[in-house]
Amino acid sequence: MRKIVLGLIAILMLVSLVLPATAQAKKPLKVAFVYIGPPGDLGWTYEHERGRLAAQKYFGDKIETKYIENVPEGPDAERVIRQYAIQGYDVIFTTSFGYMDPTYAVAQEFPKVIFEHCSGYKTAPNMATYFGRIEEARYLTGIIAGRMTKSNKIGYVAAFPIPEVVRGINGFTLGVRSVNPNAKVQVVWTNTWYDPVKEREAAVALLDAGCDIIAQHQDTTEPQKAAQERGKLSIGYDSDMGKFVGDTVLASAVWNWETYYIATIQNILNGTWKTHEFWGGLKDNIAKLSDLSPRVPANVRKEVEDAQKKILSGWKIFSGPIKDQSGKVVYKAGEVVPDDKQLSMDWFVEGVVGKVQ
Repeated sequence: MRKIVLGLIAILMLVSLVLPATAQAKKPLKVAFVYIGPPGDLGWTYEHERGRLAAQKYFGDKIETKYIENVPEGPDAERVIRQYAIQGYDVIFTTSFGYMDPTYAVAQEFPKVIFEHCSGYKTAPNMATYFGRIEEARYLTGIIAGRMTKSNKIGYVAAFPIPEVVRGINGFTLGVRSVNPNAKVQVVWTNTWYDPVKEREAAVALLDAGCDIIAQHQDTTEPQKAAQERGKLSIGYDSDMGKFVGDTVLASAVWNWETYYIATIQNILNGTWKTHEFWGGLKDNIAKLSDLSPRVPANVRKEVEDAQKKILSGWKIFSGPIKDQSGKVVYKAGEVVPDDKQLSMDWFVEGVVGKVQ
């Protein structure tokens, strides 16, 4: 009898040791997202929020997600990111270029927390970067704009003169001029990611200057709305802006963060996550082209389809010959702009009107 009692005690002690570990294992992974704007911007933050919701739905009670919107780049961002780490979040996604240094600083303080920063270049053992070759989709929208402009003046409302934005303008312009060498892309800087008033004002200035198609690298649909109100056409960015504005949006270069967020969280749950620098494109389904407006003619659709197949087969949009604004050949035929040069791009291709400030 004594042996049986001792055996039961041993079993109970073993169970008491195992239960906490089991309970710990069943705790959901805590995932936080830091947003530069509101999900209602219908652009950049809207698409990140769609990615978060898709991940939450996919993993169910295996994860617990939370987000904070309208976080300014700078000291406020560092405070917010640190607060999430203090609160015990396992993974923190920071979704704007200006969050890079704040994310890196907090990552040094919390080596057991995983940090994922969108669009930057700094990494650490517990900090990765992720972005996409959205310029591939922009190139395709450029073909549409180049074919459908009547004035040969295409406006581009741009946020900040950083490589990410410059690269997108260049990719778009190369698409435009691949079908219409006479067209020019006129750039106006707003020096803000999210400011509906400034974005609209910039678009109106470009329309006043004779542009009949408006493209942009901003976070809202205001440039597209301004074009529509003037009876002109536009190209969307971030999300399928035709859904919110109408068929005057000929096409949009769209982000699909759902793919990345689900794959990354799965790696974390599997224990296989490692720091990395992810830069996917059309092939990875991170960047994509929206459905085209019914206003886009069949022959233009065919050109876009052929160009997309070419990109998916491995062709690079930044393939020579490429000239800069002065007409000088900077990359000869057969040369491809290396990734490191694309990531630091600070010059405009031929056909862009404006300066990299």
